[in-house]
Amino acid sequence: MEYSFPHYLLSKQSVDDRALNQTVFDSLKANLPSAPIRIIEVGAGIGTMLTRLVRWELLAKANYILVDEMSENIESAKEWIPLWAVEAGLSVETIEQDQLRVFDQTRDVLIRFECADVFDFIKKNSTPAYLLIAHAFLDLLPMPESMPKLLTLTKNLAWLTINFDGVTSLEPSIDSALDEQIERLYHATMDARPTGGDSRAGRHLFSHLQMAGAQVLAAGASDWVVHSVNRKYPADEAYFLHFILHFFEESLAGHAELNTAAFANWIKERRAQIERGELVYIAHQMDFLAKV
Repeated sequence: MEYSFPHYLLSKQSVDDRALNQTVFDSLKANLPSAPIRIIEVGAGIGTMLTRLVRWELLAKANYILVDEMSENIESAKEWIPLWAVEAGLSVETIEQDQLRVFDQTRDVLIRFECADVFDFIKKNSTPAYLLIAHAFLDLLPMPESMPKLLTLTKNLAWLTINFDGVTSLEPSIDSALDEQIERLYHATMDARPTGGDSRAGRHLFSHLQMAGAQVLAAGASDWVVHSVNRKYPADEAYFLHFILHFFEESLAGHAELNTAAFANWIKERRAQIERGELVYIAHQMDFLAKV
């Protein structure tokens, strides 16, 4: 199987759609003005959150800055968003190389693409947004020191979604002791990343936000729950599951505490479970809406 990160981001759209916490989303809707707003999304990938907010009729008029450090993601976003917009019945106008407009009679969103490290972008950004979005991103950053820097990007609200919070479950069990060991070691790799990261980021965001002077307006679980129906996974979620196992492989290959042959067999059997439509994957995460 060929592993493409932009393809993974596409494949998890339906997973995220189900996972995002409705109470937190409703609070976001209630706190947004009807006037055109400026939005900055960091770690924005290929723009799936932008298209989701248009689909869910949250965005009518907006200036949306899409920030990601991976050039592959930005280039994919520039190609995919116009295709999505046309399929959704929106008109598309390319303003310049890094700006795009999608619009119809009721919606008008100006999009700017920024290929940049988030902290480099923070240094050069001169105009805070009304809303900051960080989706499936904060658990990759060093905390708590990153939070005050991130919050300089907004003068009002921060919607912080899909923050991993310490539980990974793969069913059915292959070997309970091995399953537990792999989960524990996988989480430990998140905590040991040289660039930062936290396998319990979700629960820790309460204190990180408070220390940075922000008020939590709403919070709730946003768990990924992926299972088949009649042995078929919805949408492209089989690819999503294969990519999750790819994360396990990349993170734990050659780990001193793992038996190499046992881990290889575990991965092989988990992939076979996907092909048979048997694998159930659950990851516990949390969403926040905060006021700066």
